[in-house]
Amino acid sequence: MYRYVKRGFDIVGAAIMLCLLAPVMGVVALLIRMKLGSPIMFKQQRPGRGEKSFSIYKFRTMAEIYDAQGQLLPDDRRYVQFGNLIRKLSLDELPQLVNVLKGEMSLIGPRPLLVDYSPYYSERERIRFTVRPGITGLAQVSGRNLISWNERLSYDITYVENLSFRLDTLILCKTVLKVIRQEDVIANPGQHNLPLDAYRLNNREESA
Repeated sequence: MYRYVKRGFDIVGAAIMLCLLAPVMGVVALLIRMKLGSPIMFKQQRPGRGEKSFSIYKFRTMAEIYDAQGQLLPDDRRYVQFGNLIRKLSLDELPQLVNVLKGEMSLIGPRPLLVDYSPYYSERERIRFTVRPGITGLAQVSGRNLISWNERLSYDITYVENLSFRLDTLILCKTVLKVIRQEDVIANPGQHNLPLDAYRLNNREESA
């Protein structure tokens, strides 16, 4: 039953948060424009419910730095202190409230990962695509980037199989506490976790 009313909670919750956080988002946008320049927003294709791709919105937190050939440097070479602070406070995720209003995301659900990861999920892990992806989720309040990919995807399965108003409320409360305490936040997650595709390929090679 909750699956059918969850969308209503998302719309009301996202609308209220956008109204309350509009001044904060305005300040963040201004600071990004001053310190990092344009563009202020970062958009990227991510798979949503039914694996249908959509453009996820985030505040940009990395510098636009290019090599001698005009190619954008890898992510781990474009992290800057200001951007790290924005990520540490989770302010970069606020534009995703617009994704929620558009029906592409939910406030709570499995995080939408890269499109390139699609071939590397097991059949059971694909249950994550039966619900809308979330701004925060069970994996995010259970260790975030500090846990392995297998654990993170296992938490996604647990969430979908036990979806309820009580679970969503618990995740939302834990998310607020983690943001306040700044727990489990890694400025440069690439230094601590391999991308899912590399992680799965390495595991296959080790088990071969």
